[in-house]
Amino acid sequence: MGKFTVFCTALLLGVQVSFAQAPKKSSSSDIYHSLQKLNFLGSALYIAAHPDDENTRLISYLSNHDKARTAYLSLTRGDGGQNLIGPELRELLGVLRTQELLAARRVDGGQQFFSRANDFGYSKHPDETLKLWNKKEVLGDVVRIIRKFKPDVIINRFDHRSPGSTHGHHTSSAMLSVEAFDLVNDATAYPEHLNTLQPWQPKRLFFNTSWWFYGSQEKFDKADKSKLLNFDVGVFYPTLGVSNNEIASMASSQHLCQGFGRLSTRGSQDEYVELLKGEMPQNKDNIFDGVNTTWSRVEGGTAIGDILYAVEKDFDFSNPRTHLAQLLKAHELISSLDDAHWQNIKLKEIENIILAVTGIYLEASSTEASSNPGEKIGLTIEVLNRSTANVILEQLALSSGMTFDSLIPMKENQRIQLKKEIQMPSETAYTSPYWLNEKGTLGMYKVDNPEFIGKPETPRALHINFALNFDGYKVHIKRPIVYHYAKPDKGELYQPFEILPEATASFDDKVIIFADGEAKQIPITIRAHKDNLKGEVQFCYSKGWTVDTETKPFEISKKGDEQIIVFTLTPPENQDESYITPIVKVNGKQITKELVTIEYDHVPTQSILIPSEAKVVRLNIERLGENIGYIMGAGDDVPTSLEQIGYNVVRVDPLDIQAGSLNKFDAVVVGIRAYNVVEELKFKQRYLLDYVKDGGNLIVQYNTSGRWNKQFENIAPYPLKLSRDRVTDENSEVSIIAKKHALVNFPNPIEEKDFEGWVQERGLYFPNEWNSEFTPILSMNDKGESAKKGSLLVAPYGKGHYIYTGLSFFRELPAGVSGAYKLFANMLSLGKEKVENPENVKG
Repeated sequence: MGKFTVFCTALLLGVQVSFAQAPKKSSSSDIYHSLQKLNFLGSALYIAAHPDDENTRLISYLSNHDKARTAYLSLTRGDGGQNLIGPELRELLGVLRTQELLAARRVDGGQQFFSRANDFGYSKHPDETLKLWNKKEVLGDVVRIIRKFKPDVIINRFDHRSPGSTHGHHTSSAMLSVEAFDLVNDATAYPEHLNTLQPWQPKRLFFNTSWWFYGSQEKFDKADKSKLLNFDVGVFYPTLGVSNNEIASMASSQHLCQGFGRLSTRGSQDEYVELLKGEMPQNKDNIFDGVNTTWSRVEGGTAIGDILYAVEKDFDFSNPRTHLAQLLKAHELISSLDDAHWQNIKLKEIENIILAVTGIYLEASSTEASSNPGEKIGLTIEVLNRSTANVILEQLALSSGMTFDSLIPMKENQRIQLKKEIQMPSETAYTSPYWLNEKGTLGMYKVDNPEFIGKPETPRALHINFALNFDGYKVHIKRPIVYHYAKPDKGELYQPFEILPEATASFDDKVIIFADGEAKQIPITIRAHKDNLKGEVQFCYSKGWTVDTETKPFEISKKGDEQIIVFTLTPPENQDESYITPIVKVNGKQITKELVTIEYDHVPTQSILIPSEAKVVRLNIERLGENIGYIMGAGDDVPTSLEQIGYNVVRVDPLDIQAGSLNKFDAVVVGIRAYNVVEELKFKQRYLLDYVKDGGNLIVQYNTSGRWNKQFENIAPYPLKLSRDRVTDENSEVSIIAKKHALVNFPNPIEEKDFEGWVQERGLYFPNEWNSEFTPILSMNDKGESAKKGSLLVAPYGKGHYIYTGLSFFRELPAGVSGAYKLFANMLSLGKEKVENPENVKG
């Protein structure tokens, strides 16, 4: 994974900026575009279920064509998806996908919201979804966000009228939106919101439809369109030098972990919305028809409009600084508005424009990337006025209340650099995603602070407030403290300034398998987040397990360094699953967190503090063979899991596969979605099948049917057709239908109880058609559905065996599911020993 580098798009001023992004550099065209948005007082909210569900074409169109304040409410953070670019899954994947959504909004100009719903994985019906999500709470989140954002128009991505026809999360998002539309103006609905918010009634609600929802283009062409509006979202923006669908393509391409990187598109493109509730616009070309989107919308706004419309009409592209006096007067009038909602929004927008027209640069950068509560930290404060405007830096104030009187004239293009030392308040909260601070449920995150609900990120703990005096008129600008530095191979970099505990601790492996009764060395890595750290670490474990000693000391002299403390853990005699936890004791504090850092080039570096623990499993397991070749696909942690039970796993580069090169392996495993994402396999497939024919054991894990490469139709030695069949209930009944087959008898007897304790799902993208050479081993189904027999198929080929499985081993093995380990060991051992009279149940 690469370190964070600056992602910059010179599109829009005033878009939602991540804490780690470089300061916005705005051209005159950007400033003009922002001025147009300043003069539009209308809002639109787009609602769907997951990151990458949003229609970036429509969000960009509303934001950049209509100039509306536009936001996307994703009910989940996408925690249940897969990751094409790295190992992060579940909560960590949710953090990554949150940042990818924010990166997309920085491109298309929208804002971002979330509910507390946890993406628990694929759901076939909204009844299941809303039960696991806790419908009342998630509906309350949607109502809260609507009341806070106050949209005039709401647009659903999915159809609320088709439960059971698509992902249950998708339909649920639309159902909740429709219900919320009727509740947000009802003071008796969620009255606890009204301590800080007010009832609100959007003007109209739409469904973002297309021919796809009608089944075909032909059916859509014939459909009644009297309730539909359509827009050409391929419009070109001369002031930006780019078309709307180009912006949309760049925005959706931020979803890299889901494989959404794509070419940009240009040219006319129709987008349709269907009216569900509210009044149909008389002017079907204007989704805001009937909504007052001018400054006269707010009491006292007419005078503001008189100033700002004139600035827009006579905008000086060659010298925007000439409008400063008018902008300051408008700022003063906005500051006096009684409408707090529009006042707060428009003050932020006009302040960004004031800074842009004067070229004023404000930055507060820490001397280190992190510090601890109560510690001192050095700051470098840079202030620069790149215009002839008469400006004085009157005061600097830390968000904690500490002030630095300045009264420094900001002369044209003369950089002011101040060095300050500050002490952080001892009660300063640690940096971490707020929704991960406490353990939630399968379907819901726990958030104690209601003010955080909806926010994409935890608000930064420390800011600097700059008081700027423009010829006697004062403007206050708030900037978060960042860490600004450079690397010879990367150039100038920005990343968030983090508040961390004095130390964190972590285990190397999150699941530790004891395949026998032998003790294991368990290393705990202590990482120091301050200099000269002394303390001790306590090893916590469960009854039945024993450790050599419970507490050991450590001493680390330099911040950022690590020390490994090794404990010896002995398992119980019988099969058992438990957890171990380290407690780091420093200066009277007890710390039970580990620090996880997520670093990719397209999003800011993320620091996540999560409970430090590891699952320990005493497993009675037998295995044959030693050397396993593993061809990585879209990314999983199965190789590490196999190493836990004693296999020697070699990661095989597809480029290195040649005739006979795989024969040294007792089995070869192909990682998840490999045939979807590894192009080289189309040239190497014949070698894989030759390996099987010569006596090898090949295990192919699931691939998606929707992104199938036609060149890979021969992934199996016999015809096999993938489908979208899946079993999402991890507790669904599993029947062993080939009870005498070696795969469920050797070397580990597999029983129905081995499918207890599975997580998130049984499996996905099962084949639904296969040749008679294949033997289906298992049968399973979700409630109310027919039995699915394609989860695990095995066929003899030449001297070897070919296995295709859609079972979610990539989730079960890293979760330490005992039965999954036993079944996988049997797959790897297939052919090593014959079982008498195997029963072959043909498909």
